[in-house]
Amino acid sequence: MKKVNIGILGLGTIGSGLYRLIMKNRELIRNKSGIDINIKKASDLNPEKKDELNIDDGVFTTSSDDVVMDDEIDIVVELIGGTAVARDLVKKAIERKKHIVTANKALLARFKNEIFPMLVENRVELGCEASVGGGIPIIRTLKEALVGDSIYKIVGILNGTTNFILTKMVKEGIDFESALRTAQEMGFAEADPTLDISGGDAKHKITILASLAFNTDVDMDRVYTEGIESIEPKDIRFSMEFGFVLKLLAIAEKKDSGIMVRVHPALISSSSPLAAVNWEDNAIMVYSEFLGKSMYYGKGAGAKPTSSAVVANIVDIALKIKSNYEYNSKAYSFFNNLHQLDFNESEARYYFRFNALDRPGILSKISGILGKNNISIASVIQKESEEEGEYVPLVMLTHRALEANVKKAFEEIVNLKEVKGDNKFIRVIDE
Repeated sequence: MKKVNIGILGLGTIGSGLYRLIMKNRELIRNKSGIDINIKKASDLNPEKKDELNIDDGVFTTSSDDVVMDDEIDIVVELIGGTAVARDLVKKAIERKKHIVTANKALLARFKNEIFPMLVENRVELGCEASVGGGIPIIRTLKEALVGDSIYKIVGILNGTTNFILTKMVKEGIDFESALRTAQEMGFAEADPTLDISGGDAKHKITILASLAFNTDVDMDRVYTEGIESIEPKDIRFSMEFGFVLKLLAIAEKKDSGIMVRVHPALISSSSPLAAVNWEDNAIMVYSEFLGKSMYYGKGAGAKPTSSAVVANIVDIALKIKSNYEYNSKAYSFFNNLHQLDFNESEARYYFRFNALDRPGILSKISGILGKNNISIASVIQKESEEEGEYVPLVMLTHRALEANVKKAFEEIVNLKEVKGDNKFIRVIDE
């Protein structure tokens, strides 16, 4: 039986879940993997965690250095979150030749160019399955199951909070603020939900997935990001008439000219498998040359699914370091140097909603502006006014068009004297 000593940094929701899982299923893990996971140290700034989790005196500590500096610890499991403290501790642990397991997507997305070279220099391993998709084994799939395949696109629902909110809006017809309050009351959204609803969390995750899938360095600051704060119930209703469902999608695509990585609300066909992914669940669609289209679905957050992914990483690294394996430095180097395309170069179909004056000729005027910008209309619905007045919602669906052209045309149209108030465009993603 091979024994591995681990140290846990942080006993919050995920850290506590991991501790409970290992203590409960230690024998099961031994029998299934041949690895005996021993928690040598577990640290948290809150001393009450010791009694809460019934941790032995010699194991619990309030000092993270007790974990990082312990020479008997093989693997450091970083579950602190954030980037400032976690970054320093992870780098210190790597310098001491300790393998790393982390669920910290912000750390990896922002500082992968610092951390990955250190892994190679010190010949240590990194497990980060839990950083994307909770318990969904998407990173293992990209690195191992599809190791012989060329991946060219990823489309994912990567944030459970936003998916819960949008599902609530779609199914109950309520507005964004009401759906957000419900998500907070049920524990699916933080008191400060900014990172989730702005698309920031999904941006961290798609940066990691795109870097691994395309084996290239993806600059997170160049990932176009748009949240769901401005989504209105009427756009959900109108788009459903075209047969669409609204989701916050994270998309990475490899083209001949480079890679395009972005996060934004998007309309997808109601017949798409992703359209059926509701509430707090996550799903990732992977497109590859030989396998084709495959989808990975499950709980994207929470103590239990995330802890399960962390344990899988611990066992995987333990099996490597307890055997006579050859270290693969290529696993932590970006051997492709693909150009990261500007989002304005992307193409899609588009949904438009204009609050337009109900007068003859206005549709022709709007169509003229769209045509001048190489945008072709596929279908139009003119809705009856929802309130008294002469302005009505004019809803359009276009054929494929260039993002830069769409933005230019939209700006010109909303500045017409015949168009006023709230107007909207949403991208349509075809699989």
